Amino acid sequence: MTLVEQLARFGARASYDDLSEAAREQLKIRVLDALACAMGALDGEPVRRIREQVAEFDGSGPCSLIGGGSAAPDRAAFYNSALVHYLDFNDSYLARDESCHPSDSLGAVLAAAEYADASGRDFLAALALAYQVQCRLSDAAPVRDAGFDHVTHAAYAVAAGCARALGLDADRTAHAVAIAGTAFNALRVTRTGRPSHWAGLAHANVAGTATRTTLLARRGITGPAEVLEGDKGFMDAVAGYFTLDWEAENLERVTLTILKKYAAATYAQTAIDAVLGLRQREALAAGAVERVELDIFDVAYHEIGGGQEGDRTLVHTREDADHSLPWLVAVALLDGEVTPAQYRPARIEAADVQTLLRRVRVRPEEGFSRRFPAEMPCRVRLSLRDGRGVSAEVGDYPGFRPEGRTWASAREKFERLGERYMTPSLRDRIVGTVSGLERFRVAELTRLLAAVGRSSAAA
Repeated sequence: MTLVEQLARFGARASYDDLSEAAREQLKIRVLDALACAMGALDGEPVRRIREQVAEFDGSGPCSLIGGGSAAPDRAAFYNSALVHYLDFNDSYLARDESCHPSDSLGAVLAAAEYADASGRDFLAALALAYQVQCRLSDAAPVRDAGFDHVTHAAYAVAAGCARALGLDADRTAHAVAIAGTAFNALRVTRTGRPSHWAGLAHANVAGTATRTTLLARRGITGPAEVLEGDKGFMDAVAGYFTLDWEAENLERVTLTILKKYAAATYAQTAIDAVLGLRQREALAAGAVERVELDIFDVAYHEIGGGQEGDRTLVHTREDADHSLPWLVAVALLDGEVTPAQYRPARIEAADVQTLLRRVRVRPEEGFSRRFPAEMPCRVRLSLRDGRGVSAEVGDYPGFRPEGRTWASAREKFERLGERYMTPSLRDRIVGTVSGLERFRVAELTRLLAAVGRSSAAA
């Protein structure tokens, strides 16, 4: 068998019964956390534009759109996945040379499962499989240094997850994964230099297109079985040689994903936590800080601190702000929080944050770099206007540690971000359905999600 055929055999037999109790619990927490992020994104400008396009070119179909309406499976996958990622508030998986957001695949697996009238058990198994595939490829076959984006791995994950949700056999699953892996290799330029809307939509695009090609494989369309190890295949052209024994894999990787505390890039979470801790400890007023020195692990420095992937002091859009450590540290010090509210255009451009971000110096620290990804360490030193200096060093944050990835925290986030769009009754029904998803059909959940936005908490 080729490697993709081995992966397909693993995926086709993936079962809810294979999940440990811990994995089942954490998977449901990730579903609720991702849905919380989707609720908070319903008014996002790029998301509204996608919704308009779906309505113009489709507007009906067998799959539900979060917030109302329906569409073809591939378009529902694209739209719902865009909602999940837009706030950049959903989960992450950290590998030494590659990181990803596995819940970005939820919209695709949800659409495929609804189309197939799948059970909640089958949906959870399919989603766990998508998590496993993307996380293990991040571990074994990083593509960042070769100039490719992490959503390149998502093509394999989405195809495998959708194939499982559709109930495809191993042969058609292999073709689905082979087509997606061949067709959807995304460039890293998405996240270098000046960020654009596409940074938040790249995975959603793969979610939609890989859903479409998986449905083609369901009809018997074939793909190149040697996509991974073949001549000019993935190893040859993109990742280099690697090994993965799919026969030895399980569905437990979801338990190692982390949840975000702040609406910001993953690598900024500890820095934000450190400066907010200092702000509270020292009772600092807005404007009390003259200068900030931030030492952090190398990946954070290069991606969002002004290193290899571009200047992060030119901040004028939401995408700029979310990927700028200087801006995120500055706004945290000034406002005492980093929530979706901080990304209003007027706040991004405000003179106080624009001035302070230029006084934030970010440096890579070799010792911290060696501790990543087991930790996300940083050290913050604040020079205050009264002449004092204060500092703090942290290695992680709530949500990084297992004890911080709780159902209670996910529910609080769901309630906070979705409050404007749901009555308390609808909110409780969605939470209850996710909590007991193995007892429901997927359609029962998607029907509730389609009702979001048509009512308000004041109704």
